[in-house]
Amino acid sequence: MNLPTTSDALALVGATASGKTASSLEVASLLASEGITCEIISADSRQCYRFLTIGTAKPTEAERASVPHHFMDCFNPDETCSAGEFGSQAASILADIRSRGNFPVIVGGSGLYVQALCDGMFEESEQSYEDTNTEYNRQQQETRSRLQAEFEARGIEALYEELRQHDPTSAEKYADRNPRRIIRALEHFLITGVALSEAHEKAHQTRSFSTMFIGVACEREKLYQRINTRTETMFRTGIIEETESVLRMGYAPTLNALNTVGYKECIAYLHGEMSRDRAQELTAQNTRRYAKRQGTWFRRDERIKWLEAPPKELAREVVRTLLGT
Repeated sequence: MNLPTTSDALALVGATASGKTASSLEVASLLASEGITCEIISADSRQCYRFLTIGTAKPTEAERASVPHHFMDCFNPDETCSAGEFGSQAASILADIRSRGNFPVIVGGSGLYVQALCDGMFEESEQSYEDTNTEYNRQQQETRSRLQAEFEARGIEALYEELRQHDPTSAEKYADRNPRRIIRALEHFLITGVALSEAHEKAHQTRSFSTMFIGVACEREKLYQRINTRTETMFRTGIIEETESVLRMGYAPTLNALNTVGYKECIAYLHGEMSRDRAQELTAQNTRRYAKRQGTWFRRDERIKWLEAPPKELAREVVRTLLGT
């Protein structure tokens, strides 16, 4: 059978623990029965890191063996991948999937990563990112603090020269050496991988593929209970030991990859700063807060069709829509 004609790709998005992974596997199974081979692209800012498995709720080895998965275990914890870099690399992966006659399914809860892949990176207000995207907010605070410290230690000329290397157009625009604007432009490039001047010049990049967006919905109380249960399972099955193992490899506890819900609480426990029960309690609480922010982000996108159903039922509805049946 030919590939779906309604869309070139499917994006399954939603909050953590909403059922995206299970739904994506059911979609792949149903499409396989129609002669269509799926490959999954993980749009998750943490599943791309090696050694971080339990805390990022990666699909099991069996699940990954049943359907090819991309952008998992690509980087060591001390490496970084901006949303812009992800968008560029994942777009190439998606094009390759389609060139082989297979169908790409994008799965993830990192809104900025989904946006970078499906729409390209473009400039929005700083406030909208801070309010709705945990990944951007975390990286922004870390990057801004580093740049501010560099400014205080080396002066504005050092930062201005760095900006000239990465974004000469913005450097020319900010020839007055305004520290706030130079730091902002550098911050944007270092986080997104896209020059601020380029983002301003091109408000929106149109991708060469069309995407059908499906939101995996879950009633709030049910979602929070799933998060609580998932957190209990993570602590029971070894997230503390996994965190300890990563630290023993020599990776610093201050790395951005480890500044992640679950791992940062485990690090605090391992450093004697809180009890195991408190670490588990805080992990569940912070995951619930993150899920709320994810919901805020995705519900701004009017392209997303929200479905609330068990994975098998949701997958049947999605496949019917994809195939136009």
